[in-house]
Amino acid sequence: QVQLVESGGGLVQAGGSLRLSCAASRSIVSIPAMGWYRQAPGKQRELVATITTGTSTNYADSVKGRFTISRDNAKNTVYLQMNSLKPEDTAVYYCNAVYYDYNYWGQGTQVTVSS
Repeated sequence: QVQLVESGGGLVQAGGSLRLSCAASRSIVSIPAMGWYRQAPGKQRELVATITTGTSTNYADSVKGRFTISRDNAKNTVYLQMNSLKPEDTAVYYCNAVYYDYNYWGQGTQVTVSS
């Protein structure tokens, strides 16, 4: 089982930056893939970025060049650095871990970008 706790959300002006953190309850070296998803009001949850244990990364087209996902195995934490934020990035951001074919989710952290 994996518990995930997100932090780092908040209110920021367009063009600003935020860094989200996702702390896992177990060693993330044993978790094949982790990632960030987001859900805006009235919309479905969508992929933002993923990272594997081999540090391969994948990004949604809408965030490429602006967001960077990374992991710190020593701290069992995955990060999402978000730069050049836009109002359309406003959403609840969720951390995800795929472990033994089961999807684990955090409680989410709100990111609001004002224009």
